Amino acid sequence: MACRLADSMFLFMGPHQKPSGSHKILAHCSPGIYYLKAERVIQKGIWHQQFLLPKRKSRVIQAVAIPVVPSPADTAEYRKQLAESYGFKQIGEPLPDNIKIKDIINTLPKKVFEIDDVKAWKSVLISVTSYALGLLMISKAPWYLLPLAWAWTGTAATGFFVIGHDCAHKAFSSNKLVEDIVGTLAFLPLIYPYEPWRFKHDQHHAKTNMLSEDTAWHPVWKEEFDSSPILRKAITIGYGPLRPWMSIAHWLMWHFNLNKFRPSELKRVKISLACVFAFIAIGWPLIIYKTGIMGWVKFWLMPWLGYHFWMSVFTMVHHTAPHIPFKYSNEWNAAQAQLNGTIHCDYPRWVEILCHDISVHIPHHISPRIPSYNLRAAHKSLQENWGKYLNEATWNWRLMKTILTECHVYDQEQNYVPFDKLAPEESQPITFLRKAMPDYA
Repeated sequence: MACRLADSMFLFMGPHQKPSGSHKILAHCSPGIYYLKAERVIQKGIWHQQFLLPKRKSRVIQAVAIPVVPSPADTAEYRKQLAESYGFKQIGEPLPDNIKIKDIINTLPKKVFEIDDVKAWKSVLISVTSYALGLLMISKAPWYLLPLAWAWTGTAATGFFVIGHDCAHKAFSSNKLVEDIVGTLAFLPLIYPYEPWRFKHDQHHAKTNMLSEDTAWHPVWKEEFDSSPILRKAITIGYGPLRPWMSIAHWLMWHFNLNKFRPSELKRVKISLACVFAFIAIGWPLIIYKTGIMGWVKFWLMPWLGYHFWMSVFTMVHHTAPHIPFKYSNEWNAAQAQLNGTIHCDYPRWVEILCHDISVHIPHHISPRIPSYNLRAAHKSLQENWGKYLNEATWNWRLMKTILTECHVYDQEQNYVPFDKLAPEESQPITFLRKAMPDYA
């Protein structure tokens, strides 16, 4: 390309001029992309007229081909350094713009989409058994072992959510009525209304990492952060030390407000809300009658907080990192958002078993119709065919510290700006996390 620079310079000379010793054209012929640099050729953005009309007096033209250095983000070494800094195992290459979701789906084995009733009901058995075991542990454990019992029971309760999650995506049974019943019942101990969540969760899949339209979490808007000191303080605490329980706020804001749903959805939404309120009206008094207020705290509230810990952690880890952008709808690319914008994270194996592999999340975003028990086979296929584009991590302190202290306010150029860079005097919770959280990866 650069070797043709000399030929192209004839276009700027007079019709009878030829290059002579006084016309100096410099071009390097090494491969790559080049810029043209000409001395006294451009003045205030307009081509000088000496190249438009023949002149008797010759001018010296110097053309220098300058290679464009690849963006650091495009180099494997830079991505490796970034991965280590953020607590990732791998940060994937950017997915080319011409790749479509269907191209990725077409590489997956057909068997990963097959529903197996035995495996589906086995997951129900695992969740019911592990949750019952957790309640037994709570009833028998001395006070100093209660946190361990609550951690186990809250994790087992998360398995109920994953079962309902499969039902909502038509990945549990070929019978839609069975899915609606099982999904509703699985969500009841979590007092989560099944149909409202299903409608909003479908939008999350359709608009993953799209600013405003994604119904899961997204960056804080700067206008929102600057709107009032009280709100700024609440946001700083919520997106900082309380972020592992922010799903509670999301649960309240998104699933009980009838104004957030279309008229065609309202009937099913109201049925789900009635089921949740019935569980509260009947279940809570029974628990209190049998065990007292402290029994309600021990047997229901603390495991419920444990469930929301995993709900929050899974949600933020799956889609939040300094290098993963949220985009406006006119810039959004579905394949990039689902493959490049979703993170696979390995957790302790007991967590993955009780939570039915929901952390194997990239294939779930490529196609939500893949049952949870087939996610590992689907991920293995993605690694074989699209491995260099995947973001992968093992759950660790550095990963969590990066999310809690860096991924805050939306910025189009940097993706995120931390709270303590915008308002350092009012960001003590973030400063505390930077100092207190370990940096182990």
